[in-house]
Amino acid sequence: MTKTYEAVTPHKVAFLGMGVMGYPMAGHLARAGHHVTVYNRSAAKAQAWVAEYGGKSAATPREAAAGAQIVFACVGNDDDLRSVVLGPDGAFAGMSKGALFVDHTTASAEVARELYATAKAAGLDFVDAPVSGGQAGAVNGLLTVMCGGEPAAFERAKPVGMAFSRAFTLIGSPGAGQLAKMVNQICIASLVQGLSEGVSFGIAAGLDMKLVLDVIGKGAAQSWQMDNRGKTMVDDKFDFGFAVDWMRKDLGLCLDEAKRNGAPLPATALVDQFYGDVQRLGGGRWDTSSLIRRLRKAE
Repeated sequence: MTKTYEAVTPHKVAFLGMGVMGYPMAGHLARAGHHVTVYNRSAAKAQAWVAEYGGKSAATPREAAAGAQIVFACVGNDDDLRSVVLGPDGAFAGMSKGALFVDHTTASAEVARELYATAKAAGLDFVDAPVSGGQAGAVNGLLTVMCGGEPAAFERAKPVGMAFSRAFTLIGSPGAGQLAKMVNQICIASLVQGLSEGVSFGIAAGLDMKLVLDVIGKGAAQSWQMDNRGKTMVDDKFDFGFAVDWMRKDLGLCLDEAKRNGAPLPATALVDQFYGDVQRLGGGRWDTSSLIRRLRKAE
């Protein structure tokens, strides 16, 4: 598909993290007309991005952030985020007063609040902005972005971030974006388990499960997971999509936060254990729909 970009004044931006999400997200920023400098821990990935999209690469987050109006990041976890933000070679050290840092990493609400406070003390703005939509959403520029931060900072980020988004929404104060992403992952976890059980049951019953999914996908059972993962679950194909290892990291954040706020998450805790079973089957890099493999193993 071809992404249509809204007319926005070109910005000087940086993007830290050229993973499966960051690489295409930064590409959309370049295609939308922004001046992009990229950084990646493995320099070869950043150089490949420059060869494809133009722009520049930098040897450190600090160098990438120098002079940027907005610095975007999408890295692995809390520790990875701190490593590209803090310290003498971190992005904050290179950013000018008044510049904005937008973090798309799925991380803890705690680190979002911590980095917001550090940024404010340094005269910078910070928005936590985790995304949903997976690799396909990043490639197609159709991510859903959940933001936490000050309204003025959010309003600066939104028109630029819409280059890789279909929705870019302020949820609340710093950390609220990360909390909303946790809600997203909690909802997905049990949904995928239910879909796995339904597909496994139908196969055991001798049904044409692709036909069944076509039928029930027009009723109350319909979901994104059913539409996009149901038939590949029937085909036992999982070499794509959002990895089990990443989902377990995200569910760990959810369970840790639930301990703090007192919310019961019995089904989420159980599905997290089931994903542990999938990892032990060697499926750490399989798509999250591979939950059904546990049930097929028992057939």
